[in-house]
Amino acid sequence: MACPICASPAAPFAVRDTCVLVRCQGCGLVYMDPPPSAQTLKALYADPYAGATTGYFTKIESKLVRNRRRIRRLARMLGTTQGRRFLDVGSNAGTMVEVAREMGFMATGLEPDASAVAWAQQRFPGNRFVRGMLEEVSFDGERFDAIACSEVIEHAPDCNRFTRALADLLVPGGLLYLTTPDIGHWRRPRDLDRWDAFCPPSHCIYFSPGNLSRLLAKHGLTVAWQAWSLKPGIKLIARKAAG
Repeated sequence: MACPICASPAAPFAVRDTCVLVRCQGCGLVYMDPPPSAQTLKALYADPYAGATTGYFTKIESKLVRNRRRIRRLARMLGTTQGRRFLDVGSNAGTMVEVAREMGFMATGLEPDASAVAWAQQRFPGNRFVRGMLEEVSFDGERFDAIACSEVIEHAPDCNRFTRALADLLVPGGLLYLTTPDIGHWRRPRDLDRWDAFCPPSHCIYFSPGNLSRLLAKHGLTVAWQAWSLKPGIKLIARKAAG
C-alpha cells in the first residue's frame, strides 16, 4: 500500500506477531500494511479500559491539573471561551471535558467505550458524553471551536479519513490540540520492543513531526504551535483555515 500521506512506496520496517509495518521511503511514515481489519478493531474497542477500572481512571485530580494547562493555551489562542464549543475525541475518563467546561466552553466528549462514557457522565454530569467512533458519529451539523485529540490518531487505520473528520468538525479558524507518539524522536528506543508506544495493532500508524504536519495541511490545518518534548511524543496545536 502506497503511503497515505505522500503516495511514495514503502519498505519493510518491523513485524510484531502477525502485524507487518512498513516505512514510507518519502516522508518516513510508519504504518501497518495491511491495516487492522474491522473485526480486529471491534475486538480492541470492546472493553479497552477493563470496565473503567484501569489507570486511565486513577489520579483524577492530577489529570485535571495537567489538562487545565492544555485548555488555558487553547483559550488564549482563541481569545475567549464564552459561547465556544469544545470536543474531546477519545475522552476516556472525561477530565479534559470537565476542565473545558470549568473554563467556559460548552464541552462534549466522544468515546467508543460504553463503560468509560458511563463513568465520565456519572463523575462529571455537567458535560455531554457521546459514545462512538469519530469517523462514524454524526453531530447533525454541529461544529466546534476547539477539538482535543490526545493519543488517538495513532489508532486510526485510515489517517486521511480520521483527519478529514476532525477538520470537518472544526469551525473556520478553529483549533485542534493533538498529541501522538513520535517515531522519529532522538530518544525513541532503537529496540522497538522497549518502546511502550509500539503496540500494533492497537497503534497502527506512527508519525514524525514533518509527516504529521503534512497530513494536517492536506486537510486545511496549519500547525500554529508545537511543544519541544524530551520524550518521544508530538504535541501541537493546528488551526483550520479561516476562509
